[in-house]
Order: sequence, then C-alpha cells, then structure tokens
Amino acid sequence: MSTSPVLLLVDESGSRRVDPHEPHLSVTDWGVTRGDGIFESISVIAGRMPTLDARFDRLEASARALDLPLPNRSIWTDALRKAIDAHEPVDRLAVTVVMTRGVEGADDSPTAWLLARPARDFTGIRRSGVSVVTLDRGYASDAAEGSPWLLLGAKHLSYATNAAALREASRRDADDVIFTSTDGLALEGPTSSLVVRRGDLIESPAVEAGILAGTTQATAFGFFESRGYRTRFSAIAAAELVECDAIWLVSSVRQAVAVHTLDGHPMPVDDAMTADLNRWLGDEARLE
Repeated sequence: MSTSPVLLLVDESGSRRVDPHEPHLSVTDWGVTRGDGIFESISVIAGRMPTLDARFDRLEASARALDLPLPNRSIWTDALRKAIDAHEPVDRLAVTVVMTRGVEGADDSPTAWLLARPARDFTGIRRSGVSVVTLDRGYASDAAEGSPWLLLGAKHLSYATNAAALREASRRDADDVIFTSTDGLALEGPTSSLVVRRGDLIESPAVEAGILAGTTQATAFGFFESRGYRTRFSAIAAAELVECDAIWLVSSVRQAVAVHTLDGHPMPVDDAMTADLNRWLGDEARLE
C-alpha cells in the first residue's frame, strides 16, 4: 500500500503506475500551454469502487466537445481499480482523471493520467455552510446552443475563469460563487451544481443553459425524491434565489454545502436536511 499519491499514466494499451514525485508531463503539452484537455473528479469512499457510468458519460461528452478521442471505459476502470488497491486505506480518495490533446508537434496521441490522493476534509464546511455571491458569467443562457465553440457544459482544463471568480468572492468576503447569465438566470458554481428548494419543489438549472451536467446533482435529486419532494430542471431567475427556502451547492468530493448568506442576505438553512443529504451522498452504494 502506498502512503503517497498514486499516479498512473494511461494510453490506448492500458495503464502503468509511475512515481508521482518524478516529472512525467512535457512543458509543450497542450494541456499545459493552452489548458486544452478534459478531466473528471471521482470520489472513492472506504476503498469501494463507485458507480462510473455517469462519470464516463460526462467525460465522453467533454471529449466530443473538444474533438478528443473517447476514453476507453475498460482501461480507465482498470486504472481506477489499480489506484484504489495501491493506495493506503483512507476514508475518502479524491481521484482526478485527465486527458489532454498531447504534445505540440508530436503525433496525435493524447496525454492521459489518473491521480489518486486523500480528499480534503470538508466536514466543517458541510456543517457550517457557505456565504455566496452571484457573479455574471458574461454569456446569455442560450449561448451554448448558438456558440458550441465556447465549450459551455464541457469539463475542460481551462479553469482560470473559475479560479478568478473564487478570488473575487474572497475579495467580497464570501466563500463561493453562483454564476448568472446575462439574461438573468442562475447557473452553477465554479466547481459545483446548484440545487434549490421552494416549498415541496426541488429545482436545478437545465444543462441547456450551458452548464455542466451534475452527477452529484442527479444523486441529490434521488435523495429528495425519496423524501417525497418533486424535482425538476428549470430556468431559475437569479433575482428569485433570495426567496428560496434553501440553497445547496453540490459536488462529488465536497458533497452538499448549504448557502447561509447570498449577496449579503441571510438565507434559511435546514441543518438536519443537509446532514441527511450528505449521508445519502456519502453512501457508496448510491454514489455516482
């Protein structure tokens, strides 16, 4: 068992484990010089192999959007299993799978790897919740349909804008961000999906608005449906967020965090519901 991060390089023939402390990436790789590539984050709880179909579906959608080869599901599943087996037992592994366009001037072979390491402990923030500001993403909600080259809804490596948004949130004394469209709709967080409750209705923005399809969001819908709530994808006006009965930001590793403050306004928080939702998301039998 390894106490260090476990790194595997992946190609069309399979995967091989390498030393994570040695150099493996060319400085002329398109992923480094242009952020030209895709990735997925996978949460592994207590060493159990999670359900991967939704992750692979999203990874393939991202690959299609960037004209990259479709990942071989069998090879990547085997690589993940190798990483889980090689890593020392921990409560939760954060696994990142990456594929770039490859090295400039070389053949058309992509560069790909899988990195597994202990996840950050988000227990505190799941209990305390977050303060959030809304920030204009700079696109209308129909931009993805008319301008697919913007790669809205693809999980690609160019995260500079997301990182800049989080820095802006910090400058405004907030923890996180909900992006909005220029036509006034709420979209998603820089690294999370948006889930809101209005009475007995649970809603999330639809992917047609140019957001990333949320795998954890889908699992969250299953939780609320099991509690008798109605769920739907819909256009959520950013101006109406402050009127919601609850707001959560959900993602695979951090899970669900409640929004306790929105643009300086206190928001209602259901601590018991949030705790139950996180127990559901943490059940590896349901995790996607």
